[in-house]
Amino acid sequence: MPDYSFSPQFDPVSKTFQHDKGHRHDKGFFDVLGLAGRFMTREADPAETQGFPVMSAADNAAPGKADDAVTWIGHATLLFEHAGKTVLTDPMFSERASPVSFSGPKRVVPPARQLGGLPDIDLVVISHAHYDHLDMPTLRQLAALQPDITVIAPLGVGRYVREAGFTDVRELDWWQAAELPGMTVTATPSRHWSSRSFFDRNKTLWAGFMIRFADDFQFYFAGDTGYSTDFEETRNRLGEADLAAIPIGAYEPRDFMVESHCTPEEAVQIFRDLGARRAVAIHWGTFKLTLEPLAEPPVRLDQAMRDAGLDTADFRALTHGERWVFLYLPHAGHLIAVVRQGVAFYLALRVPVSLAFGGWLNYSGLGFPNRNGEPGA
Repeated sequence: MPDYSFSPQFDPVSKTFQHDKGHRHDKGFFDVLGLAGRFMTREADPAETQGFPVMSAADNAAPGKADDAVTWIGHATLLFEHAGKTVLTDPMFSERASPVSFSGPKRVVPPARQLGGLPDIDLVVISHAHYDHLDMPTLRQLAALQPDITVIAPLGVGRYVREAGFTDVRELDWWQAAELPGMTVTATPSRHWSSRSFFDRNKTLWAGFMIRFADDFQFYFAGDTGYSTDFEETRNRLGEADLAAIPIGAYEPRDFMVESHCTPEEAVQIFRDLGARRAVAIHWGTFKLTLEPLAEPPVRLDQAMRDAGLDTADFRALTHGERWVFLYLPHAGHLIAVVRQGVAFYLALRVPVSLAFGGWLNYSGLGFPNRNGEPGA
């Protein structure tokens, strides 16, 4: 295992990553076994057999060159477009979220897009190593199609991405940033954990990501997370998000999921903590992972927004495959900064030009009038 002792999140004794605020997912084998028993004896969920509607690319408005848009492909997989850049989050296109193809959580809805039909991708971000977020078959196919994509992942996750065939792979600790053409990507804390087996728990880090574009637009991707003060800290350190992708599903039973997954009500609080202008719901309605009904999260989200006195149109649970196109309006602070820069540039340019032009007028006998209304000497 590589030496991650430089990371404040890494415990050199246990050689695992831990949340620096003390959040722990400490459920053991028998806890998992108990949850599995409750899951196997759960009430039937109609959405598991009926699925959900899926919008194709043809069902959406034709994309324009200047569009700011986000498409929900399913689960935590989003296609985000802004300023000529395209970002793909937690790409998961497989039938099952599992180490094997014949067992494990199965999709109730097919991916809303095909890997071969995606546009050129500039950046892939991967939040952590769980199978519903880090899917090796998907990554291998994507690497074969677009091998030059830059992939950013938390510490320890990069080796899986390299195994899939990508070469431009960056690993980040919390609060570390990677500079890319037209984008700055900062890894941010989240309340979660990681594993791909019973023997590697928390051997890799988990993270959210704030992506700042050249025009100061900020896209925040939470990945998987329970609620914590991390989001308020993210806003304080990095500024407000213009668009946030926030999970709203896989939250029951609370005694098991509180350290891993937020409720829709907590998702609304994350939205507020981030100071986000808009948000798109992720991590629901694709895999049956926990005990709540698959169709419940967006209903609770809508009610939580109303209860908070917020516009439900600002935090949307999209239809699978829906492409949400919106207009980017810079924050007042950004507009003020632009105006200040413009004024400073004007003043810096005006003084030497005025002096030079005024001197020429004086020399030519056409000088500016003085206080007495006479031409300048």
